[in-house]
Amino acid sequence: MRYTEEIIINLPRERVIELFDSFENLKQWHEGLTEIEHLSGEPGQPGARTRLLYDMGKRKLEMIETIITRDMPDEFSGTYDASGVHNIIKNTFHDDGGSTRWHMDCEFQFSGFMRIMAFFMGQGRFRAQTRKGMESFKRFAEGAS
Repeated sequence: MRYTEEIIINLPRERVIELFDSFENLKQWHEGLTEIEHLSGEPGQPGARTRLLYDMGKRKLEMIETIITRDMPDEFSGTYDASGVHNIIKNTFHDDGGSTRWHMDCEFQFSGFMRIMAFFMGQGRFRAQTRKGMESFKRFAEGAS
């Protein structure tokens, strides 16, 4: 499953990158994030792996982030692996003359039981979750400046 989402943040790109590129800020806009644990590699750099734990109400979610590309301020890409889900994300940030256009390309690959769940959930639910996260970052970023 592949899709793209985009949002305009009413801040200069430099400020958006400063806020986006900070482990300390993740809990401010990643809903349910309870723990961040560096596993390997140089933090924030390609090859680095980080364990992210989320409390999603009745269930817990563990995700492993592996950074693929860190070419700031233009691109930040990574993979996010959870049980039965491999997610590839490419974030690009475009200067729109005082505001920033954040473009996110998402690809989900499913295995096991998650293939069935993804079929029934449909792309709309995944897109909505992505959009919700982007809007959460926008609120955080615009409120922090």
